[in-house]
Amino acid sequence: MPLLQRVADVALRRRLARSTVECYQAWISDFLRLSRRDGRWRHPRDLVAADVEAFLTHLARDRKLSASSQNQAVCAIVFLYKHVLVDELGADHLGRFHAERSRRPVRVPTVLSADEARWIIEAIPPHSPHRLMVELLYGAGLRVMECCTLRLRDLDFERGQIVIRAAKGEKDRLVMMPRSLCGRLVQQARRVRALHEREVRRGGGFVPLPDALAHKVPYAQRDWRWQFLFPSVCLRRDTQGRGFRWHGDAGGVDRAIRRAAIVAGVSKRVTAHTFRHSFATHVLEAGYDVRQVQTLLGHASLKTTMVYTHVMNKPAIAVVSPIDRMTGPAVDDRTSPSLPLRARPR
Repeated sequence: MPLLQRVADVALRRRLARSTVECYQAWISDFLRLSRRDGRWRHPRDLVAADVEAFLTHLARDRKLSASSQNQAVCAIVFLYKHVLVDELGADHLGRFHAERSRRPVRVPTVLSADEARWIIEAIPPHSPHRLMVELLYGAGLRVMECCTLRLRDLDFERGQIVIRAAKGEKDRLVMMPRSLCGRLVQQARRVRALHEREVRRGGGFVPLPDALAHKVPYAQRDWRWQFLFPSVCLRRDTQGRGFRWHGDAGGVDRAIRRAAIVAGVSKRVTAHTFRHSFATHVLEAGYDVRQVQTLLGHASLKTTMVYTHVMNKPAIAVVSPIDRMTGPAVDDRTSPSLPLRARPR
């Protein structure tokens, strides 16, 4: 069996996400490619700690990769030797290795003001499902993939909450359902169910399920409750010709946000995750406890949530600039007609 296929099999048995599997395969392939001698591939059993050090140093020094990217490469190599080849080579085959590591800079998240968030949302066409998705990102603090993979069964209209299943770290959590979105969420759910019923009449209507559930309750593949709330516009067919409807593309959401930010004239770099940052910051500014925000975001560590306290508006401890004291009463130049509040739309 090819080595990369063995990596995929072991990773899936250990319940790693498919995106993680693909990431590990790419890094292992890069590692083996860089470790060639005279143009010939070398088996991992012939590679030692010095080869790993050379590869990691190359990533930091030559490719100028960030600390997080280099750490991904380390995890992929360790996974290869610790879980895939451990029976052939032993747990201590590599031994200890040291390499030049990329520095991890300390960054504050980009946060939109309430007006900027509204401008961008209003710049997305109302009929587009991307608009409702972005409103959920900002209204409930969802990650973009959490929004894309929502299923009809995850919406609890009676209790006014949304169940986020198998999120980062394979953890479930509950978030609020924004009241202003309830009516449109009902309409979206009805559209998806009507689409599903039409496809069932044509012999389709299948939806991908988690592996364990697909074997345990195979009928759920055509159950409307398991359909994605934001389905893909493309219908895929398996080897048996059955039509499967996957979830929408996360990249499409990001592209819609970038276009809307340009139209709205917002000069900040805005991505789907920016709305999650903005949700956390605005909820904290509204006076809610940081522990509540930690639960809503699904953070394992409170330290991660505390980052948003650094970008909050804190008028009680605001520092007056020395130049404002020198020039007399403070003048808010943002109200000047010659200085627009946002960049001019292109």
